[in-house]
Amino acid sequence: MNFDKILDYLKENLSEERFKHTIGVAETAKELAKVYNCDCEKAYFAGLLHDIAKEKSLEEMQDIVSRHFSDLDEMTLTSKALLHSVAGACLSKELFDIDNDIFDAILYHTTGKADMSLFTKIIYMADYIEPMRDFLGVEEVRKLAFKDIDLAIIKSCGNVIIHTVNKGQAVHPNTVDARNYLLMNNRGAAENGKK
Repeated sequence: MNFDKILDYLKENLSEERFKHTIGVAETAKELAKVYNCDCEKAYFAGLLHDIAKEKSLEEMQDIVSRHFSDLDEMTLTSKALLHSVAGACLSKELFDIDNDIFDAILYHTTGKADMSLFTKIIYMADYIEPMRDFLGVEEVRKLAFKDIDLAIIKSCGNVIIHTVNKGQAVHPNTVDARNYLLMNNRGAAENGKK
């Protein structure tokens, strides 16, 4: 993957604030990858690409996605906040010929999903805890992420669900599935989650 080409594209297509967030996610993904013995360079690249479509219009995102998917749910198709991850995975594939691991990680970095690979968990978590994030509960999840990524995801999904419900919005089923899957299939995380 061409690092300079990716950076040039991001600098041209993202605001300064979004670019800073992107670098923070890439660095955090690399740190988490070290802890969990994953490919650090690959995690860094996925972190760089995760928000590649974030600042495109909803119509642009829909156009990008339509070239790859024909059966997305209405909730995702009509929400920039949800659709940018799908559009980002598709755009990254078109522009940089990413592999399936990176595609999947970008695709699910916003909602998560049941049975995520470790690599996808790392990108999901890096986006949630990168250094610029400053919201109630982030410090607790930040600490957990480097000790027990599954427990950190259970906690972060719970936070997202509560926040979304409190805003009177629908919760994407993938987020609920991600949390439930970990609670039901990871005994250690489930036991810790009850404390």
